[in-house]
Amino acid sequence: MSTLEGLPSPILTLPRGDKDSLSIRAKALVFADPRSRQLLDYLQRVGPSDAPVLINGETGTGKELVARYIHSSSGRAGAFVAVNCGAISETLAESEFFGHEAGAFSGAVGRRVGWFEEADGGTLFLDEIGDLPLPLQVKLLRALQEQEIVRVGSRKPIKINIRLVTATNIDLEQAVEAGNFRLDLFYRINVAQVQVLPLRERPLDILPLVEHFRKIYSQRLKIAEPMLSEAATQALLDYPWPGNIRELENVVHLALLVAGDKPIRPEHLKFSAGLSGRHVASSTGVSRVPQEVIREQLLRLFEVPGETLLHDIEDLLVREAFAFCGFNQLRTAELLGITRNAMRTLLVNHGMLKGRAKP
Repeated sequence: MSTLEGLPSPILTLPRGDKDSLSIRAKALVFADPRSRQLLDYLQRVGPSDAPVLINGETGTGKELVARYIHSSSGRAGAFVAVNCGAISETLAESEFFGHEAGAFSGAVGRRVGWFEEADGGTLFLDEIGDLPLPLQVKLLRALQEQEIVRVGSRKPIKINIRLVTATNIDLEQAVEAGNFRLDLFYRINVAQVQVLPLRERPLDILPLVEHFRKIYSQRLKIAEPMLSEAATQALLDYPWPGNIRELENVVHLALLVAGDKPIRPEHLKFSAGLSGRHVASSTGVSRVPQEVIREQLLRLFEVPGETLLHDIEDLLVREAFAFCGFNQLRTAELLGITRNAMRTLLVNHGMLKGRAKP
């Protein structure tokens, strides 16, 4: 993580963030808005302790950057190890967390150190912890309580000393009530809680972030930094940023590609076209439910259906729902009214998740 000077407020950035261009993570976080400065003050008080921290916030708000800041201010000499719980293979999860000995299972040709051991003396950051399967939640809780782990295929406990930081974009209390998250684990990780607000609720952070990404991408594109027109500036401030900081970065990047070194105008800003409400106003000003709009567009598609119409529509629905739910499988399944297994099958079938779809 780095802090850039010469700006009205500190900017936190991911190390080697430019090497992860397809990530949905926020790659910069500023503290210009008064509410962001309150967050920074809280982090400065929480960081030096050893207390577990639970970070709440929408996708793209900068939760990993907050976790890295907590680690950097903790004074711990060990590594910062980040784990995305939503991407863990359930069959290999125990080995990934706790490591394994040679011959512990088929394919285990040598000893492997797990994430807990890698983070020994440092910080273990578990992102999307709400996606952690219940059986693994039990083992995680035991490791945290005992401060020791046992590699798969071994009986010898290994003492570990980690600072645990977790993050989620779902309501864990609701997940507890639904039986999807253990109450005792929730109490264990929820000692100090951090709320990272969506970008729309800290509007004074918007323009400093725009300036940061404009500088970064101007250098990368080898062009002079273009001016922002007053209309473009106002459009950036008026937009609600459902994709938060990551979406802002994409909008600025595309604007520079389109405008080059010429002034950036509103037409250069490509915002999301998603619906922001339950009704859509027609050209006559009459409010219509979205289903009516969808029906009209389906009739247009039926006129030239092509050979993969059903697959294409299903693909669009799955992709948009998955993105809308912050790429959280459980939330997407609940949104669509299907089981999590059915959701995983759809994600595999449409190339959004590695694995083997069930027949």
